[in-house]
Amino acid sequence: MCVRAGRTPQPLVVADVAVGDEQAVADGILHCPDCQHEYPVISGIPIIVPELARLLTERGVELLLRDDLDPMLEGLVGDAIGPDSWFDIMRQVQSTYAWDGYADLDPAEGDPGDGPRPGAARRCLARLLALAGETGPVRRVLDIGCASGRTSFDLAAAFPEALVLGADIHLAVLRIAQMARAGRVSYPRRRIGLVYDRRQFAVSIDGAERTDFWACDALALPMDAGSIDVCLALNLLDCVPDPGALLRSLASVLGTGGRLLMATPYDWSTRATQPAFWLGGHSQRALHGGSGEAFLHAMVAGMVGLGAGLVVVGEQAEWPWQTRLHQRSAVSYRTHLVAMERR
Repeated sequence: MCVRAGRTPQPLVVADVAVGDEQAVADGILHCPDCQHEYPVISGIPIIVPELARLLTERGVELLLRDDLDPMLEGLVGDAIGPDSWFDIMRQVQSTYAWDGYADLDPAEGDPGDGPRPGAARRCLARLLALAGETGPVRRVLDIGCASGRTSFDLAAAFPEALVLGADIHLAVLRIAQMARAGRVSYPRRRIGLVYDRRQFAVSIDGAERTDFWACDALALPMDAGSIDVCLALNLLDCVPDPGALLRSLASVLGTGGRLLMATPYDWSTRATQPAFWLGGHSQRALHGGSGEAFLHAMVAGMVGLGAGLVVVGEQAEWPWQTRLHQRSAVSYRTHLVAMERR
């Protein structure tokens, strides 16, 4: 659906196919017949966001970079651009999420010993599915904030009759997800500092044919109301400008009986969320006493009167989540798991 604000949702149509066929569009243009707005499809990734110019200005280069450079040459480029640059930050993000998603399939990956183990996101998803309990028929699944896409493939395995859409705003990790869907993983694995090792290996993932990946804004989802049966949002609530708006956005696309599976460590950052919108984390003087969990429960309870009708059906206060940064560093979270149902 078109995501331009203030208009009645209109289905998009395929206006141009530069590369592709009747089954898939690799490069092309989507078009809204109502407002005449256009959205590009680049490298198999539809980019359907309200502020297209802003996203492409900030991240468009991520779609144009090569992943087949000689490792020594790639390292020289990284050294020249330098630490804390857009290039280095992008590689750090790719390294962290691709390692967690696919290192278990990498023949070159050794025994982590007492270090972090890949698959933290997948283990979190498995626990959330257990907390959610039985669901009705599942035809459409949304993995919002899917990063490198491994959890999207796990959702396809969990719901073998469903179509799964993985969505994220980080174009560089979406490229990794699309490559994995096609049977190959390639990413810069950070060793330390500016030293990265390019990892490339073949993968064969069940359910890939029922999974796709789009660039979407979680606060302006390009899909019809009530069209999603299960929605996953891992560690996303504290990474958006307005957490309340995120809950309303996800609730709006869920159908009756649909499940919303969320995890958050309440790891607030002003780069993502201004303190006034932090759930609990900006004031110990309020009734919630600075508790993100209590604030989230109050917000969900208050949404019932707004027509969202989210009800908590399963919860775990703490779940271990460890993220690898480089060979000598990792970050450990205790993330809050909540499974909700729309009624």
